[in-house]
Amino acid sequence: MAVVNRRDMCYGQEQHVKLAVFMQLILLLVCYGVGNGVHCSTLQENSADLQSLLDFKMGIIEDPYSLGTAAPTSAGGVVSSAPLDGHGLNLTDKSLAGKVSSSLANLTSLSFLDLSSNHFFGQFPLLNHLQQLETLYMNSNSLDGITPDTLTNCSKLRNIDLSGNQLRGTIPPKIGSLTNLEFLDLGNNQFTGIIPATVGNLTQLQFLRFRDNQLEGNIPDGVWKLSNLTSLVLGQNRLSGGIPQALNLPILLLLGLEENMLGPVLPPNIGYARPSLKRISLFSNKFEGHIPTSIGNALGLQILDFSKNNFTGQIPTSIGRLSQLSKLNLEMNQLEASEDQGWEFLYELRNCMSLTMLSFSRNNLQGTIPHSVANLPSNLQVLLLGGNKLSGIAPPDNNKLDGSIPPSLGYLTQLLVVDLSCNNLQGSIHHIGDGNLKQLVKLHLSSNKFSGGIPDALGQSQNLVIIQLDQNILTGDIPLSSGNLKALNILDLSHNYLSGTILSALNDLQLLSKLDLSYNQLQGEIPRNGIFENTTAVSLDGNWRLCGGAVDFHMPLCSAASRKIERKCDLVRLLIPIFGFMSLTMLIYVITLGKRKSRKAYLFLFSFGKQFPKVSHSDLVRATGNFSNSNLIGRGSYGSVYKGKLTMAKIDVAIKVFNLEMRRADRSFVSECEVLRTIRHRNLLPILTACSTIDYRGKDFRALIYELMHNSNLDRWLHCGHAGVVHKGLSMDQRVSIAVNIADALVYLHHDCGRPIVHCDVKPMNILLDEDMSAHLGDFGIASLVLDSPLTSDGNSGRNSSIVVKGTIGYIAPEYAQSVHASTYGDVYSFGVVLMEMLIGKRPTDSMFENELSITNFVEKNFPDNISHIIDAYLQEECKGFIHATRRTGNATYKCLVSLTQVALSCTRPIPTERMNMREIAVRLHAIRTSYVEAIKK
Repeated sequence: MAVVNRRDMCYGQEQHVKLAVFMQLILLLVCYGVGNGVHCSTLQENSADLQSLLDFKMGIIEDPYSLGTAAPTSAGGVVSSAPLDGHGLNLTDKSLAGKVSSSLANLTSLSFLDLSSNHFFGQFPLLNHLQQLETLYMNSNSLDGITPDTLTNCSKLRNIDLSGNQLRGTIPPKIGSLTNLEFLDLGNNQFTGIIPATVGNLTQLQFLRFRDNQLEGNIPDGVWKLSNLTSLVLGQNRLSGGIPQALNLPILLLLGLEENMLGPVLPPNIGYARPSLKRISLFSNKFEGHIPTSIGNALGLQILDFSKNNFTGQIPTSIGRLSQLSKLNLEMNQLEASEDQGWEFLYELRNCMSLTMLSFSRNNLQGTIPHSVANLPSNLQVLLLGGNKLSGIAPPDNNKLDGSIPPSLGYLTQLLVVDLSCNNLQGSIHHIGDGNLKQLVKLHLSSNKFSGGIPDALGQSQNLVIIQLDQNILTGDIPLSSGNLKALNILDLSHNYLSGTILSALNDLQLLSKLDLSYNQLQGEIPRNGIFENTTAVSLDGNWRLCGGAVDFHMPLCSAASRKIERKCDLVRLLIPIFGFMSLTMLIYVITLGKRKSRKAYLFLFSFGKQFPKVSHSDLVRATGNFSNSNLIGRGSYGSVYKGKLTMAKIDVAIKVFNLEMRRADRSFVSECEVLRTIRHRNLLPILTACSTIDYRGKDFRALIYELMHNSNLDRWLHCGHAGVVHKGLSMDQRVSIAVNIADALVYLHHDCGRPIVHCDVKPMNILLDEDMSAHLGDFGIASLVLDSPLTSDGNSGRNSSIVVKGTIGYIAPEYAQSVHASTYGDVYSFGVVLMEMLIGKRPTDSMFENELSITNFVEKNFPDNISHIIDAYLQEECKGFIHATRRTGNATYKCLVSLTQVALSCTRPIPTERMNMREIAVRLHAIRTSYVEAIKK
């Protein structure tokens, strides 16, 4: 680009020249090329210029390079051109700090002024007398105030860069009078109002950038007719309206309109007659309808990002004509594909040989992943298909598809990131872990129905940093090769059926910061070194056969070491007669028990009211298709949860089946029954009945039957979408209402149901949403009654339960690290973390929270000034919409955000007694919701 090259040339002329002392600069400025045959200016002119530069120097308060004392050189900081008809001052990136004096305007011969990348602050200077000025670079400072209209007096200006400051106010309409402008960058400031229509008068303009301001309104029609424009960058504003069909931007290279409110449809000719277009960025807008097929005519396109819009229909196959495409991001739309059609684009992408990033996550893609994935370019590094409705298992005789992940995926040997999470995929994962993907850095396969073992060859992908295989049906041991993953930072294998022991090799993974093995069937001794020394970084709940380890794991002691052979022999001789007697006794007991069972089957049923009939084991078998994996909707602390339909009652139910092989599972069933029989609240998960009987194998069977919550749980809505269904996310109103619902439920448990009950595991997965999106708190498997004694200031005693704390990593109160028993203050802390997660859209165990950074101090550091920048993407879009609609609702939205964050921060104070109780929290949340709803209705 001509403008950019011109600027580089100006910089290049100075890159080998030192900066002289200011007095030498002044002499060089006022004596135009002495020694080269050019006469000096008059004494009067010299004095005026001298005073102007002295005034400028007096405004500088930091001079780390000692510019005022350096040895003089032949040129210093002054640019003197060959015919010497213009002069420039280049002080870029010298770490200077201070205010820029308006006296620079008296240097009427200046044609080039560059003060960029320093620490200048204060009001933008008046430069109205610099009528010879052609280039003005003052970007990357901290200048504030309003840009004066008088800048437009500099009629020869060709290049203006004021980006990266704190300038505010509106963009002066008179800027359209600078008809020589070729480069204009006002990005990363605080400009408000509209883009002046007069910008359309800048017919020589090649580069226009207003990114990251607070501009609103339509993009002026004249901007779309600037035929010399190569870069149009207006992202991160509040611009509305659409893109017209009458585009006259024939040499456009870059179109950046992301994070606005543009829409509703793209012009069908957007790709025509634009052979030079390299990049289109339209993510986070309000575009809808089909993606125009003409996009395939922009043959030079390298980056195409249409993510976070509302595009529908199929992905056009014409994208396959973009042979130079390197990044294609269409995630978070409503694009469609089925088993029979809609996947053709994947085959056509074989022509995009430069493709490195491909994302279709959180759309409406269905069916199995076609084997044409093998045709994708071999240098593909990122493949994201999470949050769709991919499903199915290929037929056994199909050599191309073995399970729902085709073996051809392993041909993409340069893959760095694979995300297939939050789908309904089944089958094995060995095609991903067969050792071919040695460059893999992130692997996300969570929330599917993958089965079989974890491939041992996965250990050959030694660049892996994150592995998330949670919420599947994986079995077998943790592979020994896991110890080879020296770069591993996060390993989540929770909520599977893994068995065997925990590898001691995991001790040696020095970069491992989060390890979640909870709710599996692991056994044996817990290692004591490495990450296992930090119990807050490891989750092992739900593995009842584990023992030993650090005290804070609260596991039973392991058995003593093996005795000597001689002692074993003595013990055997002693036990033989005892064993014989016991065997005879057991035989008699079994015969007697068998006769009793033959007379009357052992069956114990009890219900939670007369409104619902009792159910048997066979009823539940029929309701769930014999507890089929297709009806599995989740796994809890002590068992699995299935959806089903009871024939007699004709009602959809959720059936929590307890795994009685797990330690304390039976006790959890009994305690949960006792708790649920004594409490009733509209925001607690409604229990219908319970079943305690014997299954068809003669084994004990325990189950609780709840009303089915058709909108799944809060965790899926925040992170994966609901059951693979793509949606735009939870609105602010919905989030506030959910927070109020759960606060009301906890108020009831802590204060209004007689003896206080501590839930102990408040987290999004335990917050269920009904058809009306009302929230219900569930899973009371580890809830407990609290004792009646006051809580001390350090939280180490008082209103505590008599059981040792259980919970989920990230949501557990910090005082529990000292083995404190459960208290209502622990629930308050967990509620605060959930509230933060609802606002920023990040789990407390997210990879961004590592070392000393947690979700609580991350939110605290950004409160209140940056709170609107850290909330999740959907809330940011909604907030932009309200702020654009009216200033009143914009202020109400921001006020609601700040108020909710204040509540969350008060809930998560380190000292328990400094936290509000749930009654106080509920009162504040009700007030916040009332104020917000009233404001947005006006």
